[in-house]
Amino acid sequence: MKAPRYLIWYSAFLSLMMFPPLPALAGKTQVFTNQAYIEEAHNQPDFEIADMPSVLSLVLGSLPDKVKVYPTENYYYFYFNYKGIKYSGNLRFDVADRDQGVVHFNYFKDFTNWQRDESGFSFLLGAKDGVTVKHADKLAYEVSFKGRKVRFELNDLSGVKPPPGVVQKGESYIGPIFDESGIRFFLIFNEAAKTFHYILDESAPAADQFNSAAGADRITIGIRTGFAFYADRFANRKILVGVNLLNTSINNYLDGPFDQLPDNTLQGDVLERAILAVSPESKGHMDRFGNSPDGETRFLIAPYMQYEDVSELGTISGCAASEMPPVYYKCFSFDGAADSKDDSSDDNEAAPPNDQSPDDATPQ
Repeated sequence: MKAPRYLIWYSAFLSLMMFPPLPALAGKTQVFTNQAYIEEAHNQPDFEIADMPSVLSLVLGSLPDKVKVYPTENYYYFYFNYKGIKYSGNLRFDVADRDQGVVHFNYFKDFTNWQRDESGFSFLLGAKDGVTVKHADKLAYEVSFKGRKVRFELNDLSGVKPPPGVVQKGESYIGPIFDESGIRFFLIFNEAAKTFHYILDESAPAADQFNSAAGADRITIGIRTGFAFYADRFANRKILVGVNLLNTSINNYLDGPFDQLPDNTLQGDVLERAILAVSPESKGHMDRFGNSPDGETRFLIAPYMQYEDVSELGTISGCAASEMPPVYYKCFSFDGAADSKDDSSDDNEAAPPNDQSPDDATPQ
């Protein structure tokens, strides 16, 4: 399950602070206070956490009439406090069943470095539950429940293409990714090296600032995200080579883009063919999205290192400094491309990139 996507939920300022309008990913800078944090932690709710209708009403009632779903696996993340404990969750518009009038709804205790309670609440909601899910436009869905209607506009990246030179000869372009961290990527597959790479999309301003990594030539690290990028020696692009282990361990918004594949823009069987090149034994056991027939697992694409200390990234620089393609590109691929629990379900299982689950409930 997916966990943290930091939507600050302070009851005194729900509509203003927690879900401010985001017209063009820009707006007035918000100030968040310790006072609001403390008062929300002390707030005594008037519902039971296991009462799904009450929680759904709380979520929908706290949103404006129209919201934007940025992550490309179509999770709308939220969190709230309940009796002093932070609960994270999501509403997911899964490409596999969203046009059947259903939405996935999940919430659970937020994972921390000191506790990981994997019990939670997970529902597939539709007409039987009094929930109406209407396909309102190309990538827009209206969810109605008990007189409340919210329009969820999914992220249309169909016009986003890699700049010239980003995709090299012998590579396949899988699609654009908008991660829950707010960072954008291009997912590519290197056919000779049989490796996937997440390339930083530099065609738009990055929602981060970067420092050079000491002892790791050509690597920069995001100050906010902890994402480590290697400036490719053979192409004008930056490859994601590291994600901080502290984030993957609690499955938060900064756990890496493995759980935000380009579902809305995926063309034909391009992803399936790339997966089969790496894992021929998967043939006949997955669909074109990499999902198992029962929808419980999804092929995990997480080639980057999960580093604990920045010094670990030096091994990447050392390898890349001496190798030539195609072996060179294997310097950026670690044990992370494998069949795993589909992280699309961070709904009630928060799993690091080696345990992807179908209803991503990242508290993120």
